[in-house]
Amino acid sequence: MTTHDLTKALAALAPEQHKYAIKGIQRGIEREALRIKPNGVISQQGHPKGVGCALTNGHITTDFSESLLEFITPVSESAEETLNQLQDLQKFTLSQMGDELLWPISMPCFIEHQDDIVLAQFGDSNIGRMKTLYREGLKNRYGSMMQAIAGVHFNISFPESFWQSLQAIKGDTGSLQEFISAGYLGLIRNFKRELWLISYLFGASPALCNSFLQGRSTDLPFKKLGKGTLYLETGTALRLGNLGYTNSAQSSLRVMYNSLDEYVAGLKSAINSPSDIYGQLADYRDTQPQQLNKNVLQIENEFYSPIRPKRNAKSGETPTDALLRGGIEYIEIRALDVNPFAATGIDIEQIHFLDVFLTYCLLKDSPTMDWDSQQRSTENLDTVVSDGRAAQVMLNRSGSSCSLTTWGAEIFAQLQQVAAYMDNAYGVSYYSETITRLSQWIADPELTYSGRYVSQLKGSGIDNGYFALSLAESYQQQHQDTPYKVYSDSYLIQQAEQSVIAERELKAADNQTFNAFLDAYFTTK
Repeated sequence: MTTHDLTKALAALAPEQHKYAIKGIQRGIEREALRIKPNGVISQQGHPKGVGCALTNGHITTDFSESLLEFITPVSESAEETLNQLQDLQKFTLSQMGDELLWPISMPCFIEHQDDIVLAQFGDSNIGRMKTLYREGLKNRYGSMMQAIAGVHFNISFPESFWQSLQAIKGDTGSLQEFISAGYLGLIRNFKRELWLISYLFGASPALCNSFLQGRSTDLPFKKLGKGTLYLETGTALRLGNLGYTNSAQSSLRVMYNSLDEYVAGLKSAINSPSDIYGQLADYRDTQPQQLNKNVLQIENEFYSPIRPKRNAKSGETPTDALLRGGIEYIEIRALDVNPFAATGIDIEQIHFLDVFLTYCLLKDSPTMDWDSQQRSTENLDTVVSDGRAAQVMLNRSGSSCSLTTWGAEIFAQLQQVAAYMDNAYGVSYYSETITRLSQWIADPELTYSGRYVSQLKGSGIDNGYFALSLAESYQQQHQDTPYKVYSDSYLIQQAEQSVIAERELKAADNQTFNAFLDAYFTTK
């Protein structure tokens, strides 16, 4: 979309009947964090008993391993409330962890061997056992070290009033839900085209501990620091690159985003197609299963994508079946590193930026993307991951070479327009202020998270692991000193106790064997 086209779209939203339609954006955050011992080594203790059951506590659970906590906020229209909830959940969990700390960065450290990473346990119910066996499959397919990487997921939905205004402006007379789903898919395509910008601004994993490689060779231009730190002088987000949360076996999966049917068909094909690579691993029908099944993806969640269309599923419903039933309800952004400069792992400035950036991705024209276009976006991301802060970085823009600074400056010029519209609707100034501030990061890479991180790492002269450990200690103290803002100790204890009862009830309600349960699950999918 040209600047003129975006200006036109914003002008159409300016009249009184559409001016405030954007008000009511809803968000939720899922923040992952490894539990570590006071010396920085990954914890091998079970999930803290005081926070309840990982399977049934909707706020505090685990991801891949017992030590990889996940904090989940409920949906809220207030970004401040969301961050306060995240703060409260982490404060409470730390109080139940003894002397353990929360690792404040994405890339793990102080792990001698992947067997030190204990698989998450979800109890003896059929669904709990399924979750653990799925993780066993991830371990055997990709190795546990990759699964120990932490990130932040940002969920967002736009208010129905906004969709109604856009539909009226475009003169669309079809189903509102179909219009919404098409709009979200357009947003996703634009996000993928300019995903490199998120990595440039907020990538915060330019360094790792040598132990993470486990002897693997890499052609990344690492520099060494201290006893065991490897870092990329001008890199941004190793978590998003080939050493991170990627899957080469998935590189051939042609999951496309031009229509909901196309997206679902791509995913369903992967979860129903036998894998040449994983076919030799025993599945759930074996006495010693190593994975759920022998397909390219065991289940849909195994598909690693920086952004996903989502709908809340009913009990027993798969994510894709939920999408087919009701259309896209919200978007999950999975491209954020843990912010090492925020105790909660994400800050208010990032949320304000994402509000504007995602609105811009929704409003601008979004042509369909063929497979070559998707590959270009991946290549641009790889360039920024490994070398994004270098001088004169060149990216592939629709088949032509374009400098990062030129493209970035053009994006920010358009973001300023969107921010002005949002400020006007919300009666605030912080959207424009955020865009103005972050626009300076395009010309000065040292202002970015990765730039600041490398600068502080080199300035301190200490290894990455010990640098992160000092952050973990300061954030533990900060959580301890900050009073609860939304929840209370007693409320969170009650939630933990209720989760234990709920897990017991789930187990008691099982009326078939584990194998029969999985037979039924996979037969209907």
